[in-house]
Amino acid sequence: MAGAFALCAVAAFPAAHAQGDAKRGEYLAKAGGCIACHTEERKGAVPYAGGRALNTPFGTFYGPNLTPHPDAGIGRWTEADFFRAMREGKRPDGANYFPAFPYPSFTKIADRDLSDLWAYLRTLPPSPRANQAHDLRFPFGWRLLVSAWNWLYFSPGPYTPDPQATPAVNRGAYLVQALGHCSECHTPRNFLGGPVRERYLAGGEGPDGKRIPNLTPTRLEKWSDAELKEFLTLGLTPDGDVAAEAMAEVIRDTTSQLTPADLDALVAYLRSLPPAPEAPRRTAARSDPPRELGRAADVSGRRQREEPLALGLRDR
Repeated sequence: MAGAFALCAVAAFPAAHAQGDAKRGEYLAKAGGCIACHTEERKGAVPYAGGRALNTPFGTFYGPNLTPHPDAGIGRWTEADFFRAMREGKRPDGANYFPAFPYPSFTKIADRDLSDLWAYLRTLPPSPRANQAHDLRFPFGWRLLVSAWNWLYFSPGPYTPDPQATPAVNRGAYLVQALGHCSECHTPRNFLGGPVRERYLAGGEGPDGKRIPNLTPTRLEKWSDAELKEFLTLGLTPDGDVAAEAMAEVIRDTTSQLTPADLDALVAYLRSLPPAPEAPRRTAARSDPPRELGRAADVSGRRQREEPLALGLRDR
């Protein structure tokens, strides 16, 4: 990067230049479900080398290469570039990322965690797999339009703990709101892809007619804490059913990898939410698996969803 901008970046992100803990960053990457969107959906695919196709009403996005390859990946990035992407939704050249990349959630990640994530990504084997251009409908490929979207829906800044909440609830809120970016799928979206904030984590019906589960106590009160944790670690429902394909991937790659303390915190936070009523069905002909808690199309493994999907950093 240009020297002047680099100096500005250092001033803006002072913590970004502390030595990161790659081992801890590996755990954080699991908590964020990063591997699924950034790994091709085929046997033998190189982890984090990109290529996952994600279909949305705005077109198809392709997960980018996050390995430290100097040309195909993010090998020429600085840590300040990484912070700016996660905190501000900006590419190294200053252009906007599409809100498909969930920077509205990742902006809440703490500085230390960003440094650790960066340290982990630098340890990955470089892959020369070239990124694939997104295939978006007109005019959604215009990055300038994202500035208006950001003005409407994006509030940058790290997560601020609730002084009235317990440490466990605050930790769970951080996992759900920031690292896990659960709201990206489970909060309904309007026609611009902006979150309907009064329906936070309340789910609804996606554009393909599939139900996106309600994560508030309206739905979860039917399950005990033990049942919910068993589902999030083993994919088994209280009646012996199993998680649907998309959620099964989330469980395998993400929720089953959480420490017991973090899993307890996640459940505690979901229990603390105000109950939100189930959204009315738009079509009577479609059915919702009554016990399926999984993300209908999650950003960690996910086939479709009701707004641009979480993609990662170096999209072209």
